[in-house]
Amino acid sequence: MNHKVAIVTDSTADIPEELIRKYDIHVVSLRVLFGEENYADGVELTSEQFYDKLRQSTVLPTTSQPSPTDFMSVYQRLLDENPDRPIVSIHLSSGMSGTYQSAMLGKSLLEREADLTVIDSKSASYGYGLMVVHAAELAEQGKSVAEISAAVEEMQQSRKLFFLVDTLEYLQKGGRIGKASAILGTLLNIKPILSIDEEGIIYAVEKVRGHKKAMARIIELFQKDLAGKRVNVAVGHTADPASAAACAEQLRSHFTLNEVIYTNIGAVIGSHVGPGVIAIFMWPVPE
Repeated sequence: MNHKVAIVTDSTADIPEELIRKYDIHVVSLRVLFGEENYADGVELTSEQFYDKLRQSTVLPTTSQPSPTDFMSVYQRLLDENPDRPIVSIHLSSGMSGTYQSAMLGKSLLEREADLTVIDSKSASYGYGLMVVHAAELAEQGKSVAEISAAVEEMQQSRKLFFLVDTLEYLQKGGRIGKASAILGTLLNIKPILSIDEEGIIYAVEKVRGHKKAMARIIELFQKDLAGKRVNVAVGHTADPASAAACAEQLRSHFTLNEVIYTNIGAVIGSHVGPGVIAIFMWPVPE
């Protein structure tokens, strides 16, 4: 019987569907709410559909984490299929959501002891999706839970990420900046650069005037840590593949790119930052 480690995550990892299928990653969906309308993220509402609704909706969407029972059901199914199979479950930063705590509660609801490790990614979107995919690659190679957990922790430290926000409208609507700041920022064509700190919380790195200058600044920030190294890169976009491809070409002239992945930024991050966002996730190729 196959005892290789099973990998579980949630829909905020924004992992491309082909990689989910390739590595048999088990995904638990968060919920997206537009008023009374309620959707399973990535299942009943794709990223393309989400951004269409976001532009047209008069209400700001909200999101809700999976219940502990949602997690327990997935864990239980995997254990029913193979009671001796270890499970590693990697989730959205506990600094942004209760999803990690819900997964921990789901583990506690299991009626039997299980070799189940739940990891707080301290990140969001493909900032931890890349960790999940790497964990799944190692599982395919027959690596142990300890080896996978150590590799995920190493990636937490080595990967760098920045989000370039196109409009201040959604940060203002969500209460993250004041209305006066949003109006002034819009008039001045301010493009905030966001990242995620060591505690897994989104913060503003800098505010730069104009998209072109903001991209140049992001490249400078990446070069501080990754200049001269071979790197993998993932470009996240809000259902705008042309902008993502243009971004990757720009990066190619500054870095030695190994693997380039494109991914849609899902509803959870999208609810806070709106459409037109580009997210760049970069990590060194292991020596």
